[in-house]
Amino acid sequence: MSLGKKDIIKNISSKALFSSSDSSKLLECFIRFIKENNNKNIKISNFGTFIPHKSPKRIGRNPKTKQEFVIQPRIKVKFKASSHTKTILN
Repeated sequence: MSLGKKDIIKNISSKALFSSSDSSKLLECFIRFIKENNNKNIKISNFGTFIPHKSPKRIGRNPKTKQEFVIQPRIKVKFKASSHTKTILN
């Protein structure tokens, strides 16, 4: 099961008793905060750590046309769950 932004916004608004627009703003602010601090680890106690990871330049391929192109290096964010979060989920 995967969750999209709409699902997360619904969960925030129903459990925290926020309106949908406030929940949307909260989620967008959180995502923006992580993106702006993409060169630092962001640790949330008893939840996990967001770790920036630089992906290297690589060759991509369109599966339909088999045309190759260069994918530029970029910074991605990895998430490592804390042991507390892992015990709740398992």
